[in-house]
Amino acid sequence: MTSPERDPGGPVRLALVDDYEVVLRGVAQMLSEFPDRVEIAEIDAHEPVSVDVDIALYDTFAQPEVDRDGIDALVANPHARHVVVYTWAFSAELIETAMAKGAHGYLSKTLSSVELVDALVAIHQGEIVVSPDPTRIRSVPGRDWPGRSEGLNERESEVIALITQGHSNNDIATLMYLSASSIKMYIRSSYRKMGVSSRTQAVLWGLRHGFGADLRQIDRWR
Repeated sequence: MTSPERDPGGPVRLALVDDYEVVLRGVAQMLSEFPDRVEIAEIDAHEPVSVDVDIALYDTFAQPEVDRDGIDALVANPHARHVVVYTWAFSAELIETAMAKGAHGYLSKTLSSVELVDALVAIHQGEIVVSPDPTRIRSVPGRDWPGRSEGLNERESEVIALITQGHSNNDIATLMYLSASSIKMYIRSSYRKMGVSSRTQAVLWGLRHGFGADLRQIDRWR
């Protein structure tokens, strides 16, 4: 079963998918400059999926990457015509997996708001869009994430989110497609900014600062 076809010339109706509401709100804020091109139809992490959308935009912040089963739930859901991955992780294996599972786009978080909207519109009009592999990590104005106001960059924040969820360093390296040494580097820099010195302190800090994930979004799409 597929959702009804909509006018490809109208605004793209989006569902934003991630367990962290602050992340979703940041993406929505970034896209709010383009109301004639993009309409946010689904964002509430606590409500069942109830509307048809042109694109489910899967933000991978502190989520399983596309080689897990989360992407399958989105692709199989009849409310979403297209599924697009929005991520930092650009290994060839992940891109191939996403496309094989039925995603219609694989977009970098280094895209500007204009570039992101252009890509979403192109996908809505029938194109398959894969961003170029980003050459460096940079923050895009408008996005938000837990710990941003405390000085954590998005990658540091994602590591702390996964620690708060109870994952080991090896789990986090696997989930983020990074080396164990990179994870240790992010942990050291994060702890310094947070003013903590142990994993237990980091978890408690995370829970106090909005790192407790809802963990219901993908289940709502099943």
